[in-house]
Amino acid sequence: MAVKLRLMRMGAKKRPFYRIVATDSRSRRDGEYLELVGTYNPISNEKNVKINEEVALKWLGNGAIPSDTVRSLFKEAGIMKKYAESKNKKESK
Repeated sequence: MAVKLRLMRMGAKKRPFYRIVATDSRSRRDGEYLELVGTYNPISNEKNVKINEEVALKWLGNGAIPSDTVRSLFKEAGIMKKYAESKNKKESK
């Protein structure tokens, strides 16, 4: 089963907010998901992003592939940098 980290659209018409979820790559955009990783609200004055770092790093470590948008949100939060550092530590041992 290929796992992806992607956005799940929530909210009313023309007022979206998104959940960042770990899901099977074959499932629908707004269908079932394995675990909730965080939330993202693009409508607020400042980008409102809340990410559970431990869960995100766990899924990245297990081989989950983030979508382009999720990758950029993780990069802004510094999660991709921490993942790369932990990966380099494992390889150097």
